[in-house]
Amino acid sequence: MTHEYVIARYEKGGHKFEILVDPDKAFKYREGEKIPIDDVLVGDYIYKDARKGDRASPEEVRKVFGTTNIKKVADVILKKGELQLTTAQRRKLLEAKRRLIINYIARSAIDPRTKTPIPPQRIEKAMEEARVAVDLYKSVEEQAAKIVKAIARHLPIKIARALITVRVPPAVAGRAYSELRRLGEVKNERWLNDGSLLIEIEIPAGMQGEVMDSISRATRGMAEVKVKVM
Repeated sequence: MTHEYVIARYEKGGHKFEILVDPDKAFKYREGEKIPIDDVLVGDYIYKDARKGDRASPEEVRKVFGTTNIKKVADVILKKGELQLTTAQRRKLLEAKRRLIINYIARSAIDPRTKTPIPPQRIEKAMEEARVAVDLYKSVEEQAAKIVKAIARHLPIKIARALITVRVPPAVAGRAYSELRRLGEVKNERWLNDGSLLIEIEIPAGMQGEVMDSISRATRGMAEVKVKVM
């Protein structure tokens, strides 16, 4: 697949625009991965019909996109248009999208009975039981919310956040400070009179285990930690 190209198509106001792209890189770009758009594009042309080699005029391009800059136009086509994929390519990219959704749900959801994370394998099994269909062109976040509702009949599950309160003793507080701030959204922090650090971090509830391990490493296992699932 990496040596093939496909057409990315965008239609608006009765106009059709096409570009040639690498299918794998185009998919990753659309999903938000930091890939240079030059690596996604195959060629430097905007077409009305790529198969016929019929190029769009600069006037048409400017009218719809407000620019003739190939990178800016390609960005819109890739994010808002569709990829013209073969059956094999579509199957491969749908499976990649499915894995992204499963991992996103696993990081964001908990079992409401135990307030603990749910393994990806259990989420995948529930999706199979609920016969959930994945849409290649809808965002992971948008689909995850709907999928959680669909699989709730087969698996106790709830999207939640966790507030982690960490008290770090003076001996490791300075060293651990920057590492702790990178673990999630800092809701509150203050230095206590004895030199200890008290910091509150909000994270997706499904990431508790991963974040707790990171806290232990950053503080050499010396921190006092409290978790509140919301």
